[in-house]
Amino acid sequence: MKIVVILVAVAGLVSPVLAQAFPGDFAFLRDIDPTIIQDIRYATSNNFMGRPIAGYGAAECVVKRDVGLRLKAVQQELARQSLSLKMFDCYRPARAVADMVAWSRNGKETAGERRYNPAFSKADLFRLGYIATHSGHSTGAALDLTLVDLRADNSRKFDPARDYADCTAPVAERAPEGSVDMGTGYDCSDAKGHTAAGAITPAQRRWRNLLVAAMARQGFANYSKEWWHFSLPGGGGVAYDFPITRAP
Repeated sequence: MKIVVILVAVAGLVSPVLAQAFPGDFAFLRDIDPTIIQDIRYATSNNFMGRPIAGYGAAECVVKRDVGLRLKAVQQELARQSLSLKMFDCYRPARAVADMVAWSRNGKETAGERRYNPAFSKADLFRLGYIATHSGHSTGAALDLTLVDLRADNSRKFDPARDYADCTAPVAERAPEGSVDMGTGYDCSDAKGHTAAGAITPAQRRWRNLLVAAMARQGFANYSKEWWHFSLPGGGGVAYDFPITRAP
């Protein structure tokens, strides 16, 4: 009887640890570098679907450990310029991708959703290459991110009750993101969101070039249709579907 009690007690002690164990050398980014700002939008209603997406049980950036260490190196370089990375999305469970696919095909489109793709229907997002049915995010090797100027006033917050302009509008009119002005908002499915888009200001281009260059020095490649999307070539592989939970 004592043995059974001891085993139950030990199981109670280790189960929280086991619950946080990740496959494939994944880790919470905050455990690698807590200075990197996180705004994991798919765990909130502030995204193109207007609600938390399947698999995002917590607003946590989860990455492969090697990816996290490279991000830490980028952050250390940026810190010398009073800048910081801000993570919008990291590992994405496969169930979240399936949720996005189902959403794109539901035949409905609200004004809030159209803010993210003002030039075409959401049913075309996959065909045009803005969302993938098999995402590199699910391998833990792809990231969505931006830059924050730590010297600037980043206090303006998203108000879900406000009717913002679409993601291509001037920064003062579109939804606030507490980051530098890259010319469009995050997840803006539009030609203006393409990294080399011509319809942006010189200052916006400098910010984009700075981000791309800093990430490239640690081996990350940018996706040409999304200034915010980066991946580690050869760092992919298996697509995972474990849910994102809160860091211990």
